[in-house]
Amino acid sequence: MVNDKEQNVASAYGKVIAKAWRDPSFKAKLIADPQGTLRQAGVSIPAGVTVKVVENTGTQFHFVLPAMPSGALSDEELDHASGGLVYSAKYSACRP
Repeated sequence: MVNDKEQNVASAYGKVIAKAWRDPSFKAKLIADPQGTLRQAGVSIPAGVTVKVVENTGTQFHFVLPAMPSGALSDEELDHASGGLVYSAKYSACRP
């Protein structure tokens, strides 16, 4: 189940993606200065974190490997955690 904070983050990311699809100048700015552009769009970026924007195309797909969770997880917990990436996968899928 998604909590309110996760829902807000997903909503903010979705708005940034939609704006980049609609506005080529915003997209160029997002690619050139991801942290500044995301901050201006209301997306919080923690100190010390770098952001790289890449774009999937009809012939190129970026598979993002998330950071491994800290601490030991059982196989069952890992299987459950992998289901939490639905939002990212939705926008990372190859488009025809």
